[in-house]
Amino acid sequence: MNKMLYNNRIMERENLINIEDRGYQFGDGIYEVIGVYDGKPLMLDEHLERLERSAGEVKLSLPGTIVDLKSKLEELVAANGLQEGIIYMQVSRGSAARWHEFPASDVSPVTVAYTRAEERMSEIEDQGATAVLTEDIRWLRCDIKTLNLLPNVLAKQKAVENNAIEAILHRGDLVTEASASNVFIVKDGELFTHPANNFILNGITRKKVLQLCDGLGVKVNEKTYTVKDMLEADEVFITATKLDVVPILKIDDRTIGTGEPGKMTRQVLQAFRTLY
Repeated sequence: MNKMLYNNRIMERENLINIEDRGYQFGDGIYEVIGVYDGKPLMLDEHLERLERSAGEVKLSLPGTIVDLKSKLEELVAANGLQEGIIYMQVSRGSAARWHEFPASDVSPVTVAYTRAEERMSEIEDQGATAVLTEDIRWLRCDIKTLNLLPNVLAKQKAVENNAIEAILHRGDLVTEASASNVFIVKDGELFTHPANNFILNGITRKKVLQLCDGLGVKVNEKTYTVKDMLEADEVFITATKLDVVPILKIDDRTIGTGEPGKMTRQVLQAFRTLY
């Protein structure tokens, strides 16, 4: 896994960070994480479509075309011989003297991408996991996949310190999402998840699950719900790239449903596994 993409070149990994790169100093950039299954990036087009949207929202010009970037990422996977894992890629606004405003027009964005081997989380998906609750302290444009992730890091650390897989976020009484995943609840045979507005990132796995549910005949309600609603739900599960679909059996000290992976969650998981 020694090859990386730097701008338009596949090259050996080395220390290429400029101390005045705005991604490094301001978090002024965007990113994507793409799952790789059996040597193929899953839903790559959807990830790149979201990257393009994020770029537009922060007024960042992507270098080259999405078609060229897709080709380079596929070349990177092949160059590293990656079979199971992830592609991480980011685009910063570039390197310039440290001033808060955008740099002059002659500064070019910097694109980097690398791969990392990761096994599928099949055992956790089948057996389920636990989560903790924490207040959502992020900014109000969570729909943009930017490099500004410190609140997410703090939330995830709380989960780790409590031997949980995730920290589920809430703004007041309303559940939004988790530190690095989207949250679904099941109640009376129907699925509920927070609307894809500025309070959550519209996850690629989330979107695919909604499509799968349509095919399965499962009613999905994209509407807000409370912490109380979630704790009293029949089932809870989270979705994310490479995490896929994971049942949540306990949140803080509250058992969800029967304390076992629920029927609908298992149904959604099996449908998702047909994609790779």
